[in-house]
Amino acid sequence: MRPDIVNACSVNYDILSVGFSLVWMMERDMRIITNKTVLVVIDFQERLVPAMHAGASAIGEAVKLIKGFEVFQRPVLVTQQYTKGLGESVPEIKSAFVSFSHIEKSAFSAMGEPDFVKNLKETGGKTVVLCGIEAHVCVLQTALDLIEAGYGVFLATNAISSRKENDEKQAIKRMICSGVMPTTVESALFEMLDNDSKSEKFKAISRLIK
Repeated sequence: MRPDIVNACSVNYDILSVGFSLVWMMERDMRIITNKTVLVVIDFQERLVPAMHAGASAIGEAVKLIKGFEVFQRPVLVTQQYTKGLGESVPEIKSAFVSFSHIEKSAFSAMGEPDFVKNLKETGGKTVVLCGIEAHVCVLQTALDLIEAGYGVFLATNAISSRKENDEKQAIKRMICSGVMPTTVESALFEMLDNDSKSEKFKAISRLIK
């Protein structure tokens, strides 16, 4: 795990904040339970991605997540922020789906969009794996609002990005200290196998992460 994440709740966060985040985490599943989990993909759009400091890498990892959730037959919700101005989702994201659709939003947080809230509730999921851009704006605000709404949130830290690397780092710290659980794409997908290394799903996931 990246050193900046290991020490996420250290120097700049007081003990009350850390304690508060631990209380939140105790009330939620500490593992990604496949049949309770939804993937949320935030704003990988044509006019946003080129400005990201690690946009190509984040997209590549997000594609693995999307395809992995298809293997597990779990819901995936994709948002687009002001599509008219920021463009469609990039082709790599669209082509990862058998059938692509998105939820339009104008609020930074996806939870500020009633259609997103409705679609998320209809999945029946209680846990969200989150990826997207920008980490310090739409991803951060979505994560905080999901936590407040009672969802468990796992952040795929290698499938997010911001224009500035420091903005991304600070966003990760804040999310962790607010009760978000950090993970990676490979870790999340293997956790969703539920310790079964003999299934066909294991073979499919192994092919994805190579």
